Amino acid sequence: MTVAAPLDVDLALLGGGGAASLLLAALDRHGVRDLRIAVVDPVRRRGQDRTWAFWGQPDVDLDPLLSASWQQVEVATAARRRLLDLTPLRYAMLRSGPVYDRAAVAARRLDVTRIVAPAGTLTDDGTQVVVRVGDGQTVRAGWVLDSRPRPPARAGRTTWLQHFRGWWLEADRPTFDAARAVLMDFRTPQPPRGVSFGYVLPVSDRYALVEYTELSPVLLSDAGYDAALAGYRDLLGLDPAGLRVREVENGVIPMTDAPFTPRPSPRVVRLGTAGGATRPSTGFTFSAMYRQADQVARALAAGRAPVPAAAYPRRHRWMDAVALRALDRGGVGGPEFFDRLFDRNPAERVLRFLDGVTTPAEEVAIMNSTRLLPMIAATAGDAAHRVRDRLRPSRPAPAIPAAVTGAGRSG
Repeated sequence: MTVAAPLDVDLALLGGGGAASLLLAALDRHGVRDLRIAVVDPVRRRGQDRTWAFWGQPDVDLDPLLSASWQQVEVATAARRRLLDLTPLRYAMLRSGPVYDRAAVAARRLDVTRIVAPAGTLTDDGTQVVVRVGDGQTVRAGWVLDSRPRPPARAGRTTWLQHFRGWWLEADRPTFDAARAVLMDFRTPQPPRGVSFGYVLPVSDRYALVEYTELSPVLLSDAGYDAALAGYRDLLGLDPAGLRVREVENGVIPMTDAPFTPRPSPRVVRLGTAGGATRPSTGFTFSAMYRQADQVARALAAGRAPVPAAAYPRRHRWMDAVALRALDRGGVGGPEFFDRLFDRNPAERVLRFLDGVTTPAEEVAIMNSTRLLPMIAATAGDAAHRVRDRLRPSRPAPAIPAAVTGAGRSG
């Protein structure tokens, strides 16, 4: 039996999903041409297997890839429906197909070696990383950028999940308002412990993603998601007889104050959710993931170590922990919490806060718009829990569950 010689590279990317795809495109964009790069992933990524939504100013790099964008969005509660003007920002939807296609072009320009197999053990001696690959091959890399899903370093004080199902609906006649998106619609029935909302992202007046999302500790059943989505469709006044479900999307995103480990060893750097890119209080990930890719590419182009900055400031992670605790313990209700944020602040400030790019002065204004007493109680409880964490052994974090999918569905 012949054992293949190790593959020597400067950079190994473990996982080929969104984070790795954005990184390949960023390396190409910043003119990195002298690195030996390998991508190790058991799946060849292509097509529309996920959708990202994010906000920001118009961008010459991302705008050609967008499915749609909106200057106006709705936030609805049982009491009222509010139309928000996001100027100078816009809310945007990006499907995975164009991201994967651009990454494939970048990979060819960068002469990337693809290994279609799962990555196994990593051995980092401080000068290089040895990656054992599932097909028996060995990769020796100067740096490893690992975007595979990983649980937090330890259990959090609060752990929720953002879990969802969306239907891509095609209508027989003009049905959707393509000029505006529904960002959060809290008129959905609220779970006993958690928050739910629907949203609508229209690509045209006949085609839109209609989704039900729940922020809670446990997942629903397959039938539960379908029932919730059907209920939201009916709440919107959509006639099911004139609609066809073209695609189904499912997902689970961790919402936790547990710490992720962005650099588990000297030459291994984690990206995406495993690298802390998911905002604990909202589940939004794309903007931080995009920033990470750009920072790593700029560093490599300048000959520096490919280590991005923290995805969010420490003060934001603390505020997220307090907000999650207040929601989890029932101190504030989810619809009320977000309604007050948008009612008492410019929409642009709220969205930049959720992206982690506000100033301390703006954050004081954000905090002043929440209910004071429940937040004080949550802050005190979080502080006491942190002290207890220091005095007792850490508990392992539970694995992030896989999304619930129905038989024969895509998502």
